[in-house]
Amino acid sequence: MQVLLISSSPHQEKSSTFLLAKEVLRSLSEEGISGETLHLDNFRIFFCKHCEACHRKILECPLKDDVSMILQKMLKADAILLASPNYINQVTASMKALFDRSAHFIHCKRLEGKYIAGAVSSGSGQNQEVLDYLKYYGAACGAQYSGGVSAQQQFGQDKKDEALRLGKKIAADLREKKLYAEQLQDIEKGKQYFSRVIKARKDDWQEEYAYWLKKGWL
Repeated sequence: MQVLLISSSPHQEKSSTFLLAKEVLRSLSEEGISGETLHLDNFRIFFCKHCEACHRKILECPLKDDVSMILQKMLKADAILLASPNYINQVTASMKALFDRSAHFIHCKRLEGKYIAGAVSSGSGQNQEVLDYLKYYGAACGAQYSGGVSAQQQFGQDKKDEALRLGKKIAADLREKKLYAEQLQDIEKGKQYFSRVIKARKDDWQEEYAYWLKKGWL
């Protein structure tokens, strides 16, 4: 099993966001689960042009940057830890740009069977809105949310301990293949909505339509 940490702080390993997420990874490592870290600041991530190419042909994109590689790593991971500083009660622009470029994940629930977790830091420590958004994104892509941890920029041992507990929870979810009934209901509602959209656009979005047929969702 492997967890992918996607961290969007421009300060990378010096950031409070990464240091918080690093404690989650340390806990996962103690549970025998490996982790890989991607700092979005190291990659080129262009803004989505809404050309719909990735819906017509799965994950096809005319923008030649590093997003395809990142999305492939997300598909291979068993769980994804999304770490972002709080920028005006939102994730950073780089993380939001990555989410926008993953629209196919939302159409086809490509993170189904995986778990999402969040790590957020800010000067105020008031980060629940950002964690809620990360949970929402995960559900939109079909993933269940294991939980989140947040802190002020200068955090102490209590927050490190909270991050360690989150790591153990992610590990337990992975081992037990934990099912969260309420979250699964929300994911199913998303499927029902997109089943209508995919049917309506089947002539335009041929590969996504074929994907839904293969999954037996139509």
